[in-house]
Amino acid sequence: HAVLEQGGEAFAALLADVIAAVEAPGSHAHIPLDVKGTAFQEAVWQALRRIPPGETRSYAQIAAEVGRPGAVRAAGSANGANNVAVLIPCHRVIRSDGSLGGYAYGLEIKQRLLDKERAGSGE
Repeated sequence: HAVLEQGGEAFAALLADVIAAVEAPGSHAHIPLDVKGTAFQEAVWQALRRIPPGETRSYAQIAAEVGRPGAVRAAGSANGANNVAVLIPCHRVIRSDGSLGGYAYGLEIKQRLLDKERAGSGE
């Protein structure tokens, strides 16, 4: 869990960047992240950051991208272990059948994020 501390202008600028990332997905690649996980989790999280706004990938595609095509469930678990949703866009990962799958903040929020990104990407 994140701990927010008062930090003056630098903190205010970072907070503005995070808010902008929610409002304009894809505008946050420059925000520094200090997330820790297993090597596999970190590989999955990097793969998630490479999914362009407005696009989705399946859990199977993510597993294959990180070189572990048989680790679909593990990719799903790594996706769910992401503590910085939106900045690491776990909402862009769906089931192979095209259904939404799960999302820690609820499927309605996941759908709204995807719809917002698709509208902004010209799809």
